[in-house]
Amino acid sequence: MSKIDLISSDWTDMIFVGRNQAYGAYVMRKETGRRNVISIVAVIVLVVLCQIGLNIKKAADAEAAKRASMTEVVELSKLTQPKKLAEVKQKKIELEPEKVVERVKSSIKFTAPVIKKDNEVKPEEELKTQEEILNTKTAIGALDVKGNDDKSGEVLKIKEAVAQPEPKPEVENKVFDVVEQMPSFPGGPSALMSYLNSNVKYPVVAQENGVQGRVVISFVVEKDGSITDVQVVRSVDPSLDREAARVVKSMPNWIPGKQNGSAVRVKYNVPVAFKLQ
Repeated sequence: MSKIDLISSDWTDMIFVGRNQAYGAYVMRKETGRRNVISIVAVIVLVVLCQIGLNIKKAADAEAAKRASMTEVVELSKLTQPKKLAEVKQKKIELEPEKVVERVKSSIKFTAPVIKKDNEVKPEEELKTQEEILNTKTAIGALDVKGNDDKSGEVLKIKEAVAQPEPKPEVENKVFDVVEQMPSFPGGPSALMSYLNSNVKYPVVAQENGVQGRVVISFVVEKDGSITDVQVVRSVDPSLDREAARVVKSMPNWIPGKQNGSAVRVKYNVPVAFKLQ
C-alpha cells in the first residue's frame, strides 16, 4: 500500500471516484487538511502565549519581592537613626525706649491791657508790678500752663502749624457737545468744504466698484485747536472711511470752542462726501 499524505486532499478524490461529489461528505473531507493546519497553528500559539504569561508572572513576582525587601531595609534604617531633640528657641524681649518727659515751667496767660473803669476790673485781671513779676515763680506765656519743673524747666512754646494752601481744583477735562461758542475752521464752513474737496483723494478701489456716499467723521477740538480722537460715526466703505479719517486728521488747528469765556474741549462732526462723476 502506498503512503498517503493526510494533509493532502488527494485521498478524498480517490474515495469518491465515480461517486456523487456534490454530496456534503465530499466537501467536508476535502477541507479536512485545512482544518488540521489551523488546529495545529492554534495550539502552537496558545502554548507560546501561556509561556509568555508565565514569564511575565515570574518577573512581576521577582519585582514585588525586591520592593518588599527594599521597604524593610528603609524601615530598619529609620529605626536605627537617633531621634532629633526638639530645639527650644528663645524669644528676644525688646524693651521699649524710656520716654523722655519734657520739663515745663509753670506759666500764666499773657493778657493784653484793656482800658476799663476801676469798678469793672477784677483783682486777678489787674496788671502786676515788676517786683511781683520778679518774685513769682511762674512765667508769662500765651496760655495757662501747669508745669512739672519750675526751677530748670522751660516755658512752653506754642507750635503754630503753617496753613497749607488749598489744592487748586483740577482743570476740567470734560468733552462738551454744545458750548456757548462752538469751534470753527479757520475761514468758516465754506473754507472747510473747500479744504475737504481739494484734499480728498478718491480711492481707486471704490471708483472701480462704483462705491460712493457720505462718510461722517467725529473728532474732538482741543483747547489749543488741535484735532484728536478721530472716529468714523457713519461708514460707507472701508476704503472711503480711511480716506475721510486721513483728511480730517490732516486739517490745520481750529479755533477752539469756549464756555464761560474759557477754551474747552468740544466734540464735532464733519461729513465727507464721495461722489462719482
